Amino acid sequence: MTEQLRRWLFLLVFVPFLAWTAEVEISSPQLAAGDDGYSLSADFAFDLNSRLEEAVTKGVVLHFVVDFELARARWYWLDEKLVSRSQTYRLSYHALTRQYRLSTGGLHQSFSSLSDALRVLSRLRNWLVIERNDIRTLRAGDPYLAELRLRLDITQLPRPFQISALGNKEWSLNSDWKTWQLVLPSLPAVEAK
Repeated sequence: MTEQLRRWLFLLVFVPFLAWTAEVEISSPQLAAGDDGYSLSADFAFDLNSRLEEAVTKGVVLHFVVDFELARARWYWLDEKLVSRSQTYRLSYHALTRQYRLSTGGLHQSFSSLSDALRVLSRLRNWLVIERNDIRTLRAGDPYLAELRLRLDITQLPRPFQISALGNKEWSLNSDWKTWQLVLPSLPAVEAK
């Protein structure tokens, strides 16, 4: 009887964690020094479930947000957050042109298939997360903690979809925070003009 009770308790404790595992895997995050500052590159592995695919095809715009944070570890208090950046990608389908569109900022790209659009979305390249003039509190050669995640922002869905998306696993697409330690490389010297 006690062995069976232990098994049930084990399942009650660990099954919810398995059910809420991340649907997005992050690999190869790298912060590189360039003329303008520090740029981030990473790869995301994910698939849209049938509900999200259908929503995009029917004209619902999906907003994906990439969040980046850089912190300095402190032994005596919470980590000191130095940089926090977000970038939003809009994935939409235009029925007249029969093309998928991926937008960020003022840039747009059109694709003939959803898989092509998702392939571009899954490859984050050269995102300027720390501009050269914002590095007053950062020093090259010092260790830092970097964090990155990708999430579907359901708060930007149309209201009827927001209500049905709350607590619904079919409308969830998120990664856990990917945390890694890094030492900031030196920025290239600025040439005097």
